[in-house]
Amino acid sequence: MQPRYRSAVNSEVLPALAGEFYPIRLGPLAVWPPVVLAPMAGVTNYPFRRLCRRFGAALFVSEMITARPLVEGNAKTLRLAGFGAEEAPRSLQLYGVDPWYVGEAVRRLVGEGAVDHIDMNFGCPVRKVTRKGGGAAVPLKPNLLRAIVRSAVVAAGAVPVTIKFRLGIKDGYLTYLEAGRVGEGEGCSAVALHARTAEALYSGSARWEAIGELKQALGIPVLGNGDVWEAQDALRMMRSTGCDGVVVGRGCLGRPWLFRDLSEVFAGREPPDPPCLGEVADVMREHATHLATWFGEAAALRAFRRHATWYTKGFRRSAELRSELMRLGSLAELEQLLSRLDRAEQFPPSAMRVPRGKTSGTQVVALPDGYLDHLDDATPPAEGETQEDEG
Repeated sequence: MQPRYRSAVNSEVLPALAGEFYPIRLGPLAVWPPVVLAPMAGVTNYPFRRLCRRFGAALFVSEMITARPLVEGNAKTLRLAGFGAEEAPRSLQLYGVDPWYVGEAVRRLVGEGAVDHIDMNFGCPVRKVTRKGGGAAVPLKPNLLRAIVRSAVVAAGAVPVTIKFRLGIKDGYLTYLEAGRVGEGEGCSAVALHARTAEALYSGSARWEAIGELKQALGIPVLGNGDVWEAQDALRMMRSTGCDGVVVGRGCLGRPWLFRDLSEVFAGREPPDPPCLGEVADVMREHATHLATWFGEAAALRAFRRHATWYTKGFRRSAELRSELMRLGSLAELEQLLSRLDRAEQFPPSAMRVPRGKTSGTQVVALPDGYLDHLDDATPPAEGETQEDEG
């Protein structure tokens, strides 16, 4: 039977050949296929990770957790850091700008047996983070970056630590090669590069050539992030850059079956046809139910609204459908709405590569006053790690 859809962009990309790619080695962990779910605030909670995992085995990272409130026992932070009973490996992304708090947070997580892998965030471009000297601002100060990473790696012991960063804050302040060298020098198991600057946010095309540069410069695994919308994109990235794996973010929003497709192409097979609307509705129902079990029904439906927009993008009457989804007050109402859909409607080809999630243009990166005046300074920014960063 002929497939309903094949991407014109990737029509000449062949599935992986036997022995072409290998698992990502992170200490005792072997990640296969070489695919990592990117941490995304308000998205990669346990219910979403559980759903993605069902579609394909890989590494699924939690949303960003701030070190200081974790150390101080903040209830919201502890909830965000939670894992499902069956979840393995347990991968958590940690954010921090003070080596002491980062070390204490890692010691707590490792000492409690809470994690199997820790990823450090040095790429967040959000204004409220960078204006305090955090996220993408940290690699501007390599000595501070080095102190934070060293503290995490020492405290982690046998638990692998990775770091994720961007090209830099903007052209003229590109820091990715130095950040990679710091990660390698301080004992990180791997590094991941989102091949955009903080100034670019999520606009334009990811600069995959920089991923290749970083791979050539380092002797540890390098993961590439940016513009993996379809499974074949992962193969194109790895073949063109030589990187060891891919990090998938916006490409799986409203399409968690992307991990199934990735598993298929890395096994040497063509990805299956996209799901019809009935299959999408089944995934939506499953996702909302997981959220309700984890957060309670009212909070779950509020959290599900953004996902509903992503799931339905491109289908007929999608604007009207999303309007109804935004007003839902219970799982029973969701069930009634989903039952009215045309289950046979095919997935729209035009929606395959439409960006979901953050799509805003460029920005002027906010930094603390005088931050660029002393780039050799290793002093943690005074307000770089507060509980409000959890928002």
